[in-house]
Amino acid sequence: MNNNVTVLEIDAKSVAHNFAYFKQKLNPSTKVLAVVKAFGYGSEASEIAKLLQNKVDYFAVAYSNEGIILREAGIKTPILVLHPQIQNLKDIVKHRLEPNLYNFKIFDAFLQLADETILMNYPVHIKFNTGLNRLGFWHTDVPNIITAVKKSNNIKVESIFSHLAASEDPNEQEFTIGQINNFAYIVKQFYEHLGYKPMIHILNTSGVINYPQAQFDMVRLGIGLYGFGNNQQETAQLKNTHTLKSIISQIHIIQPGETVGYNRAFVASKPTRSATIPIGHADGISRKLGNKEGFVFINNQPAPIIGNVCMDMIMVDVTKIECKEGDQVIIFNHQQHIEYIAHKCETIPYEILTAISQRVKRLVKR
Repeated sequence: MNNNVTVLEIDAKSVAHNFAYFKQKLNPSTKVLAVVKAFGYGSEASEIAKLLQNKVDYFAVAYSNEGIILREAGIKTPILVLHPQIQNLKDIVKHRLEPNLYNFKIFDAFLQLADETILMNYPVHIKFNTGLNRLGFWHTDVPNIITAVKKSNNIKVESIFSHLAASEDPNEQEFTIGQINNFAYIVKQFYEHLGYKPMIHILNTSGVINYPQAQFDMVRLGIGLYGFGNNQQETAQLKNTHTLKSIISQIHIIQPGETVGYNRAFVASKPTRSATIPIGHADGISRKLGNKEGFVFINNQPAPIIGNVCMDMIMVDVTKIECKEGDQVIIFNHQQHIEYIAHKCETIPYEILTAISQRVKRLVKR
């Protein structure tokens, strides 16, 4: 049992609100794929999936083990594995997961497995690279893919998809529209020569916001489910889903000239009350937040982090805050604070959320 006093609360009602907000942006026929990779963006993937399984058409995970965890939790909804590995293909089939085939090495490996096992129309997904240059076939590969698929009765292309590189950036509109058009050209070839029409999808959260004309058959919701719309106006319409809490373990009185923490990074210039909190960089609190770059809330007042962030603890200045040992500490509880932390750490909210260690206890509020 995880009896850690530091807790990450996941607000189920906020997740439902965020889903409904994006759902109303979609055409009635547009399907929704919910992305729950990376422990549900640092939350708890199985619980998020349970909340959404009757509302969405697909889930997506990065790796096969993430999908297996969902299956073992009782999730029956189709699950797309975005980055399958050849050594895991048998497990993917065993747990009825659906692989993304993104190059001929994994395509040929899965096709061989499907033919040897006689899987009969096993659903697969084909990804094309239209500009992100991360994973995906090239448009010139289309004829060979179609030929191989038509030769086998053991796989069926469930969807064709791609990924936008800069859908949140208005300065990259021309590039993004080019990606969408290139994707549409690829899809047209499949429609003309495959003999049936797989689902197609290219939009992520910010794509849904900025390019609604490209909804196609399905959209993929990731960070939007967790409260971020990739611009201030959209984020303001969403609700925070992650609240990270802890307690005060001990309070010290630091005299002038005394220091706090490793390398004596904080030197008291006057009598100072410091509070020690059981959370540190092993839990996802970046060392960049030390030395008053970051802060927490105690009794609704900001308390700056003093000294260097330790592996398991931080110390904060509570000189002007009425508090005692055992009082609750809010590490963050709204999007603006998470964005502030991300800014100080020179990163994005995705990293702040997914960096929260698995030793931190998760609690779903319903």
